[in-house]
Amino acid sequence: MSSTSGAIIKCKAAVAWGAGEAMIMEDVEVSPPQASEIRIKVVSTSLCRSDVTAWLSQAQPPLFPRIFGHEASGIVESVGEEVTEFVEGDHVLTLFIGECMNCKHCVSGKKSNICQKLGLERKGVMHSDQKTRFFIKGKPVYHYCAVSSFSEYTVVHSGCAVKITKDAPLQKVCLLSCGTAAGLGAAWNVADVSKGSTVAIFGLGTVGLSVAQAAKIRGASRIIGVDTNPEKNEKAKAFGVTDFINPNEIEESVQQVIKRITDGGVDYSFECIGDTEMVTTALQSCCDGWGVTVTLGVPKTKPEVTAHYGLFLTGRTLIGSLFGGWKPKSDLPSLIDMYLKEEIIIDDLITHNLAFKDINKAFDLMVEGKCLRCVIHMSNEC
Repeated sequence: MSSTSGAIIKCKAAVAWGAGEAMIMEDVEVSPPQASEIRIKVVSTSLCRSDVTAWLSQAQPPLFPRIFGHEASGIVESVGEEVTEFVEGDHVLTLFIGECMNCKHCVSGKKSNICQKLGLERKGVMHSDQKTRFFIKGKPVYHYCAVSSFSEYTVVHSGCAVKITKDAPLQKVCLLSCGTAAGLGAAWNVADVSKGSTVAIFGLGTVGLSVAQAAKIRGASRIIGVDTNPEKNEKAKAFGVTDFINPNEIEESVQQVIKRITDGGVDYSFECIGDTEMVTTALQSCCDGWGVTVTLGVPKTKPEVTAHYGLFLTGRTLIGSLFGGWKPKSDLPSLIDMYLKEEIIIDDLITHNLAFKDINKAFDLMVEGKCLRCVIHMSNEC
């Protein structure tokens, strides 16, 4: 790897050349940051389920070659023109949805975090000029979510990073740039779980367990976890889950069990799998009158949700959650503070620490359902 501030950097990146194909460690060229952009030396990046879903996707047109990764921490290496909030050496988290601070949504004063300028990027390019900052032998390489953290260096818009205190361990807090924050916010910001309430969580991965700990912190009286992996039972207890249901081990439907043990259904349910049929099940598991279902999984297939109108007629609400409703640049520093004060759990969500060169093992573990979060260390030291 070679580096000169303001010049092209040559470094290693894990490049996917096709859907479902193993990453290949390639020498890539990373352009200097343009106006309103920063270039980051990635320190730690964790593998999120949405990385795997996009990697396996047969969507057309295919966006390959591509560098995945979006849940990351790092150090600012250089800044482009017009950047005033970052300097070289700042510690940052990357953001897969940004916050420009001046569009209709950013200034609305409402709960929306759907920035009109720096929203979820799906074309594999930068927000600013619709071009890439990665090249292999002069040919462009697509980005992922305008972050692409499976590279030793990356370029992001300054609105897609947040400065954090240097007291925060980068190898831990990288989880707050997506999954953990998404779960916490779904319970606190979107559902607004109340003390004494009942909660059901479908899918006990990183996001689901983060929902559980958030509900526990809010004082929920009963937190029901639903997962087909029996090994999740003990782990979930540490995050506040009081009851565990394995759909493969019951004769009734999941919604029947939940309604029976909660006298008609839970106050809040959360779909954290990415299965639109499970959204319907979660909705059916809520109580009449005020039951709220929050969906925050990314569906792999069948993006349409189907539900009988009667579920809504009797007072249930279905609401979506992107990144837990957090305004990322404004709100994430407060989560960092909570972690440093030991008010939220992150460390126990990390089941594996892997060297960058072993990134394909992280994908294997996620596909096989054998991990929560794999943190990938770019220094290749674990």
